[in-house]
Amino acid sequence: MKCPYCNFPDSKVIDSRPKDNKIKRRRECINCGARFTTFEEIEKPMLMVEKRSGSYEQFDRDKLVKSVYSAIGKRPIPLNQVNEIADYVENYFANALKSVARSKEIGEVVLDRLREIDPIAYIRFASVYEDFTDINSFFAVINEVENKKRKDKTDE
Repeated sequence: MKCPYCNFPDSKVIDSRPKDNKIKRRRECINCGARFTTFEEIEKPMLMVEKRSGSYEQFDRDKLVKSVYSAIGKRPIPLNQVNEIADYVENYFANALKSVARSKEIGEVVLDRLREIDPIAYIRFASVYEDFTDINSFFAVINEVENKKRKDKTDE
């Protein structure tokens, strides 16, 4: 790492710690002894989304956050959990080394996370994601949530 004071091409790391999904490093120049801070960030591969129409667009984290946030509207879910869902989706496909994901796959990952967090938000998101066209679609998802709740109670 080049020193910002004397432009010497080398420095040593004095301290290193994680901060806000980055790594904060305190460095000291080997030449002049000046200290400075750097931040290291993990580069995630670009994720392309294959839409239902067959077209492609770049994954938009903000779009995902907005859609999840609209599903949780007025529910007791903190905003940081919405960001955790978005982080999970990005990491899920990065860890799978996928550069293209179908919108259906992304929706399923989000639904899995919402199912664990809040049943109402899950149903709201599912109604848009699954493109419900009649009331029976709602009943099917509600019954699924109720059956899972009963199963979880009997497992305890």
